[in-house]
Amino acid sequence: MNEKQWLVYILRCGDGSLYTGITNDLAGRIEKHQSGKGAKYTKSRGPLKLVYQETLPDRSTATKREMQIKALTRQEKLALIG
Repeated sequence: MNEKQWLVYILRCGDGSLYTGITNDLAGRIEKHQSGKGAKYTKSRGPLKLVYQETLPDRSTATKREMQIKALTRQEKLALIG
């Protein structure tokens, strides 16, 4: 079985805020965010720009990494993004 890799990603929203999520279909997920059918948080905060992505081996690892990133301060997230 050839499973897709999981990714943690960060979007910069039009208001300057950062949104962190996970997916195994990055292009499809970003399209959903852009169309307003993604997360409630991003629905009214466009335009959205992908500023970070990290590939992980499975959903469990991706979820754990997402929680680690969400626990970072804004300054730490900005440093991660580079």
